[in-house]
Amino acid sequence: MEYASIKMTRTHSQSLFERAVRVTPGGVNSPVRAFKSVGGDPLFIQRAYGSRLVDADGNEYLDYVGSWGPMVLGHAHPKVLEAVHRAVDLGTSYGAPTELEVRLAERIVEAVPSVEVVRLVNSGTEAVMSAIRLARGFTGRDFIVKFEGCYHGHSDGLLAKAGSGVATLGLPDSPGVPQAFAALTLSVPFNDLDAVEAAFRKNGDGIAAVIVEPVAGNMGCVPPEPGFLEGLREVTRRHGALLIFDEVMTGFRLAYGGAQERFEITPDLTTLGKVVGGGFPLAAYGGRREIMERMAPAGPIYQAGTLSGNPVAVSAGLAQLDELRDGQVYDVLEQRGALLEEGLRTAAREAGVPCTVNRVGSMITGFFTAQPVRNYEEARTSDTARFGRFFRAMLERGVYLAPSQFEAAFLSAAHTEEDIRHTIQAARECLQAVSRDEGG
Repeated sequence: MEYASIKMTRTHSQSLFERAVRVTPGGVNSPVRAFKSVGGDPLFIQRAYGSRLVDADGNEYLDYVGSWGPMVLGHAHPKVLEAVHRAVDLGTSYGAPTELEVRLAERIVEAVPSVEVVRLVNSGTEAVMSAIRLARGFTGRDFIVKFEGCYHGHSDGLLAKAGSGVATLGLPDSPGVPQAFAALTLSVPFNDLDAVEAAFRKNGDGIAAVIVEPVAGNMGCVPPEPGFLEGLREVTRRHGALLIFDEVMTGFRLAYGGAQERFEITPDLTTLGKVVGGGFPLAAYGGRREIMERMAPAGPIYQAGTLSGNPVAVSAGLAQLDELRDGQVYDVLEQRGALLEEGLRTAAREAGVPCTVNRVGSMITGFFTAQPVRNYEEARTSDTARFGRFFRAMLERGVYLAPSQFEAAFLSAAHTEEDIRHTIQAARECLQAVSRDEGG
């Protein structure tokens, strides 16, 4: 493609948004898509291929959202499309077991260190909700420890200090959630083991589990400090609580076995989504056999789903995992990620714009703050108005970023070095323009 260098027209997208606002809350089906924190109206996408999106007006963009993480191979990967077409020709849903479900479960068990038994579901929210219920049922305890700024879906009790769209829109922590539910969630700062220890000193015999994004992605990309994940493993084991890794975002993205392979920490339960579904609504939760076999029908803890293990979604997931299995894609993603990270740092330094760049593998965020970002409070020191100006300037140069300061950007195997160089040059121009406009 020719990288955009002139102002694009978006009249069809604007018209679609006007129609959508009349029939959909805020004009979108997921809040952060609405562009409320960055200004302007959202793009309506017509199609995607490789590293590109094409909007309803025919404008092409380099895409760093990747459907919020699933498209690790890029959009419309031929092997994934081929598998989907084969599956659709046989039917779209059966409501009965299939060999495909067994094959995907076997693949997950083979890949993810903590998983001996796995249950397929339809969304990350459903996977986490089910894992929490299982942890409570297995331990006979009620409290859950989570970390401020970590998002674990929109189920009741987990929206307290949940980062991501809640932070982007400036909403209260958990409107609509009964206080009795929220009271069972203990929120502590990410990367703060002392706060975790304090929570256990006060409520240790009542804590069922600690749930954590091993690399936070919903306050922007925030990596674990050295020893943090190891400390969580030790304190939960000592107190008889379970450790849950929410790898909906990091699973099969940071390594074939996820963040737990990369950091060599084995939790008790793991939730998966995004990459594992190949772009379709599919997620999973799994863990130690003795825990998972408490789920119905093997045990008394209930969870069910009409479309769980959908054959089309499972086919897409299997095809994507086939392409990731030998690990070569992760070497490419690491190299491209390092190139983008260094380029963004250099561009910000040259423009004199305070910017902290965090990256783990193919997840990356540039925070508009001068200080390190190790937790939610530090992420919130970012200049969100400056990010909004940067976002709009990048969009005019054909680069589509997540419309929120508090989201990670995702690279795919389809991003070329030329794509990365263009992105860095666009960022350099945008940061210099932001600096000039602000009188810097």
